Amino acid sequence: MAQSGDPPRLRQYVAVRARLVGGGLVVGLLLGGLGMAGWTLYTGDARSSEATMFALGALVFGFGLLGWSGSILAGRGIEAMQEHMGTRRNWTERDSRRAMARLCGGGGGIMVGTSIVAALL
Repeated sequence: MAQSGDPPRLRQYVAVRARLVGGGLVVGLLLGGLGMAGWTLYTGDARSSEATMFALGALVFGFGLLGWSGSILAGRGIEAMQEHMGTRRNWTERDSRRAMARLCGGGGGIMVGTSIVAALL
């Protein structure tokens, strides 16, 4: 049974995650669109530019997804190892997951931005 305080917490939870991934998405949209347009002007070949920029976006997205899952799987172990060895740094599982989520958003944005510019050209 849902309590009356649950919807605001859910909204806050979703808003924080949407801001995190959305920020990367917006930056990716700009990078993808500008990269596609710039590479097309440089090479003169829109098809090749689209394929190149989309592939770069997919690479960034894939790296972010792999890093995010790796952070979840090994994050606490790495933190414990750093604590045990006395080499505690500012690296945390949470920060790593946030960074990888931004990369996923950025990679997705590059792919979408590239596709939008390719459709307009």
